[in-house]
Amino acid sequence: MFQLLLVIIYISFISLGLPDSLLGSAWPSIYPELKVPVSYAGIISMIIALGTIVSSLQSDRLTRKLGTGKVTAFSVGMTAAALFGFSISHSFWMLCLWAVPYGLGAGSVDASLNNYVALHYESRHMSWLHCMWGVGATIGPYIMGFALTGGMTWNGGYRIISVLQIVLTILLAVSLPLWKGKKSADSSSENSQALPRALSIKSILRIPGAKEVMVCFFCYCAVEQTAALWASSYLALYKGVPAETAARFAGMFFIGITVGRALSGFLTMKLNDVQMIRLGQGLIGAGVLIMLLPLGAGASLAGLIIIGLGCAPIYPCIIHSTPDRFGADRSQAIIGVQMASAYIGTCLMPPLFGLIANHISVSLFPVYMLIILVLMTVMHELLTRKTMS
Repeated sequence: MFQLLLVIIYISFISLGLPDSLLGSAWPSIYPELKVPVSYAGIISMIIALGTIVSSLQSDRLTRKLGTGKVTAFSVGMTAAALFGFSISHSFWMLCLWAVPYGLGAGSVDASLNNYVALHYESRHMSWLHCMWGVGATIGPYIMGFALTGGMTWNGGYRIISVLQIVLTILLAVSLPLWKGKKSADSSSENSQALPRALSIKSILRIPGAKEVMVCFFCYCAVEQTAALWASSYLALYKGVPAETAARFAGMFFIGITVGRALSGFLTMKLNDVQMIRLGQGLIGAGVLIMLLPLGAGASLAGLIIIGLGCAPIYPCIIHSTPDRFGADRSQAIIGVQMASAYIGTCLMPPLFGLIANHISVSLFPVYMLIILVLMTVMHELLTRKTMS
């Protein structure tokens, strides 16, 4: 039964990734139809991100009250409803309206599932599960492309994903006894009764290492999303790489993360979470330095792929180490604020580099990444000193 639950969680992580890349792939078809500026995609993305931050911060309270299984099923159901709402929307304000439950559902399920896996499964499963997220994020645009080239509109692409999410919601609802069975069998791991009530933000910030791990997550997502958004522009505008080649290699950055997480699952059998995080940071640093050196466009392309491989172990290993660092009774609360910090980094740091590129130079891309990486590395070492000594 425990292995069956693991299969369901794997499927859930694929499902988490499916809608994440849909807006970007569908937007070129959406904005002309809705007669809005191309920049309005940022408004929808921001609404989704804000909803995700709010629900991440509430994940501890919800999980203590309902349990991981119910939170996951309800959140996926909410996301399915939001995606169906996108599929019947024909105006911009309707997309903004449906973006609210979209973000609220995504944040709760992300934080709850990550905490559950960190408590009950080994580090390799965390890496492989996040690899499955990458699989879902890769498949999503292909489904949208299939819809657009197969005679359907972008609404049809969202409808296909919403049906898949509805099927997953039913599967999760049917599997609820499995979650309860695991909780009773291993109550020492998930002892939500250890604390009388959910931790407040103020009390979380007083926990040694909490601020450092929040900054770590902020910096990691700043690196990942800045690379995802601006790598292609850097290669094309500064390194002189043809736009088509630059776009292809920017896409390979995410393939590098996905493949890297598959490999990381095997490496975690030999290395612990702290060593894996340091390995990832070292690879990111190597990739950034390669991009800084005057070695030509080919070296910059290789550096970008190395950065993707370096990003692979950091996110899952920081999450997996959370119960060991802070205790199983506080891990859900800590992971909730980690998720919120991650989404804040995603919201703020890529647009900040956009301002730098616009007003100074896009050539500062690797310098910007290096500064964030140094801050992340310092915070991780401080975190390790405070929580692993």
